[in-house]
Amino acid sequence: MTKSERAEYIQNYLESRFSNPDVPLNHKDPYTLLIAVLLSAQCTDDRVNLVTPELFAKADNPASMVKLSVEEIEDIVRPCGLGPRKAKAIWGLSEILLDKHQGEVPADLAALEALPGVGHKTASVVMVQAFGVPAFPVDTHIHRLAQVWGLTSGKNVKETEADLKACFPEGVWHDVHLQFIFYGRESCSARGCDGLRCELCKQLFPDRKKPVAWNKA
Repeated sequence: MTKSERAEYIQNYLESRFSNPDVPLNHKDPYTLLIAVLLSAQCTDDRVNLVTPELFAKADNPASMVKLSVEEIEDIVRPCGLGPRKAKAIWGLSEILLDKHQGEVPADLAALEALPGVGHKTASVVMVQAFGVPAFPVDTHIHRLAQVWGLTSGKNVKETEADLKACFPEGVWHDVHLQFIFYGRESCSARGCDGLRCELCKQLFPDRKKPVAWNKA
């Protein structure tokens, strides 16, 4: 298969497995999504979903969040790892939202990236999931799968993002980036598949004989 043929095959296969996927982080609006995505760094979505109900019961908006101390926030989010850093970022971005954005999460990628603790991937998730703005967030899992499936040279996540945007129609970026994640977790994890074992890898590369090495992000 050519790269474009592989991309089309992958899109159709993933759609058959994970039709109309939803972001797996519990949230009710752009602000709670932003906080949940920030907490998910180096943490599982399941653990984030266990932690956020307590946090959002105390503060589910910037005005309420800044009334908490950083230490109070840290006590709640500690199970997500990187507690001091994440708590400080949550308090700091909440203050900025109040001071510069009328307490609202901006639907602007650059403005989101300027917030404490919010990198390009987190900002992209919020743009596509909260505001419906086309974006293709790439985490380490997507970065690996894109290499294993021959869709990118995989030098870094920025290049991988550009390659995947070129591979898939803009209208499906919302679904495909989630479908990559779900398939990777279920069937093609870093430990569970070396490019030779899962169903999709075998279908895409039936003649592949050697395990695939990939460049980490």
